Amino acid sequence: MKLYDLPASPNARRVRIFIAEKGLEIPSIAIDMTKGENKRPEYLAKNSLGKMPVLELDDGTCITESAAICRYLDDIHPEPPLLGRTPLERAQVEMWNRRMELEILVPLMQVFSHTHEMWKGVLTQVPEWGEVCRVNTLARLDWLDGEIAGRDYIVNDTYTVADITLQCALVLGKAVGVRAPGNLSNVGAWFERAAGRPTARA
Repeated sequence: MKLYDLPASPNARRVRIFIAEKGLEIPSIAIDMTKGENKRPEYLAKNSLGKMPVLELDDGTCITESAAICRYLDDIHPEPPLLGRTPLERAQVEMWNRRMELEILVPLMQVFSHTHEMWKGVLTQVPEWGEVCRVNTLARLDWLDGEIAGRDYIVNDTYTVADITLQCALVLGKAVGVRAPGNLSNVGAWFERAAGRPTARA
């Protein structure tokens, strides 16, 4: 297997942390978007959307989308169980992972796309929408602070893919000046735990 990677991408980072938590060693190839490597025919043959990450299997089969890649890796390497063990745990992990993705990661990606200098001239930016997403993200972090009171991690006391998703979201948030306010003590304590894991810099 090999991973086609975009080092700064939160979605690619999600997969890298997942791989590291599994204790796997999968060689990676960084794709340089600034040089248009993701638009070359040989790469588009792997992912017609030209996005990263892509996990290429030994037989040439390619899996795209970070959630799908993580599910595949969890199925073939079930320990540690980052997607849950029982049907109930798997449903809870899926629920919280989707919440972290849709309520926090995706809005922060919108802030980045619509307000960051990197995207000027690359896509049509609507700064006002970026600011709306910034406000919405802060509101969701306030909501999350109450939800995780008394828990070490997002779902329960076990680190899962939901924690990985939020971790990558908040790293992206730093790039656009969105940080959890200091009064959100539960989110702050959670981030210290997550950022202190050996895999956090994967």
